[in-house]
Amino acid sequence: MSKTVLVVAAHSDDEALGCGGTIARHVADGDIVFAVFLADGVSSRADSDSVGLSNRMRASESARKILGISKNYYLGLPDNRLDSLALIEVVQPLEKIITELKPQIVYTHHRGDLNVDHRIAHQAVMTACRPVPGSSVKEIYAFQVMSSTEWNTPGVNPFIANCAVDITNHLKIKARALRAYGLEMRDFPHSRSIENIFALAKHNGAVYGISAAEAFMLIRSIR
Repeated sequence: MSKTVLVVAAHSDDEALGCGGTIARHVADGDIVFAVFLADGVSSRADSDSVGLSNRMRASESARKILGISKNYYLGLPDNRLDSLALIEVVQPLEKIITELKPQIVYTHHRGDLNVDHRIAHQAVMTACRPVPGSSVKEIYAFQVMSSTEWNTPGVNPFIANCAVDITNHLKIKARALRAYGLEMRDFPHSRSIENIFALAKHNGAVYGISAAEAFMLIRSIR
């Protein structure tokens, strides 16, 4: 029986970086995947303009088609300023989407990421997905985003993976989605380079005895 999967990301490109291979595998398995992007991803930049926003959205729609995501939701909140909003301003629109889609599985950011929008995204998900009676959400996973998860102060809410998804057959699809976000990617040896993302997938896979994997922190599982 197919499941409904929701990826809640602070910015478009985080979904491909954090769980692009897993998204592709869910789709291949017959699940329906949706993505929510909280912040616009560009308004904090000195050269921000409508063209930059259009380019970012065009890239995210290209990645959506590559990964097989059914629909992207864009909340358009201020980039790198989610902490300037009352949490309820982030939670309420997210709750509406969750009520509409009724996902069983949710993927989102790790609460210890360096990027403040990532941390708020995690908190918003945990608030919107409270385990109240009748909630559709049965599983919540936190993913790692290179150039944020590993860059915070050592010892501050470290990302400790406790499960993984085999993406051996989907790593090339993830790479294609990342290339759609070419303006956001960097050259090796930058942490957010395709070479490093491949290396991370290979490392995560080797930890679990497989060729390539995305690692996650299981936050909640109800069976």
